[in-house]
Amino acid sequence: MAFNEDASCQKRWIKGMPSFFRSAFGVFPKRLPCPAARRSIASFVCFAFMIAEFGMTISNDSTIALSNSTELISMNSTDYIVLKTALAWLHEGKRMAIATVVQTWGSSPRPVGSWLAIREDGQVVGSVSGGCVEDDLIRRVQTEILTRNTPELVVYGVSKEEAARFGLPCGGTLRLLVEPRPEQDILDSILEKIESHQIILRRVNLGSGKSTLHLGTREDGFSLSESEMQTSYGPRWRMFVIGAGQLSLYVANFALAADFDVVVIDPREEYTEGLSQEGIQFIKGMPDDVMQELGIDSHTAIVALTHDPKIDDLALIDALQSKAFYIGTLGSYTNTIKRKERLREINLSTEQLDRLHGPVGLSIGALTPPEIAVSVMAEVIAVKYGKQT
Repeated sequence: MAFNEDASCQKRWIKGMPSFFRSAFGVFPKRLPCPAARRSIASFVCFAFMIAEFGMTISNDSTIALSNSTELISMNSTDYIVLKTALAWLHEGKRMAIATVVQTWGSSPRPVGSWLAIREDGQVVGSVSGGCVEDDLIRRVQTEILTRNTPELVVYGVSKEEAARFGLPCGGTLRLLVEPRPEQDILDSILEKIESHQIILRRVNLGSGKSTLHLGTREDGFSLSESEMQTSYGPRWRMFVIGAGQLSLYVANFALAADFDVVVIDPREEYTEGLSQEGIQFIKGMPDDVMQELGIDSHTAIVALTHDPKIDDLALIDALQSKAFYIGTLGSYTNTIKRKERLREINLSTEQLDRLHGPVGLSIGALTPPEIAVSVMAEVIAVKYGKQT
């Protein structure tokens, strides 16, 4: 989707006005001049990042590429706990193994990339099947796998009888890579990177069990070949919350719980109280400028919550022309109609305006800030998984 040149030029003209003129305008005028700005439009950053389309394919070199947004691997909160617990065990000198879900067929209760750490005494943290195969896997690790030095591929549910025996739903099949000698320095580095909001790529040699780390991107996925497993960890999904305040704080916290990397953006100093907490990044500035600097990709959700068109609308011009998977704004149905009319007057298309969710959130009768935040996150997650457009 290309940038609308007229909209971009008009936005630049608005931003070039002194702040008191912008405040006086309140909303966009019906006709805006667009003079020399056309010559500098090339300098405007294009936010559209092309995302490779993954498909579940098995190629001639036996590489398995896992596909679409629901199968991209991120370090979610459950696996983050597994990582920290595994490191604590290793620092205590305990022997342990880490099992990773590397492939599923049919129905499976845990996604590809899920971790389970098993200590030598049978203590576990995490899950690879929701309890279906864990008991048998613990036995295998204690009696067989911990005696080895290299990773082992373990498959459950090849036959209907075995699937039924282990309680795998709908005849599902589960393939695990179990590493009996996880490298402490590698896991330490992974933890350090994800805690600094970086994406890290790990490649495991299946013959030696040795790992190497590389800087990753949001587009890096999971792959498994006869010789190597590749997976990535770190913040995968991101949310820009436009406007600080009580509702924004609830939305930010719920987004963190849903494993989003959260950035709250507001030019107003007086609304920042309570946002200085771990996991929430606050940036003071105009949201459109900040988003332009950080970039918007197809794993980004944008939620505008200020009720102030001087702040929200400028950001929405960029957002509605970007690859963001979700764009929502606070306000009544009447205000949403008026907002779309303003944006249409600066040549945003009907297709672009149809991407705007407003009023933001699912209609569940929410009244209080935490209830509204629940409805917002419910809608964001529904769109994320393709359950709602």
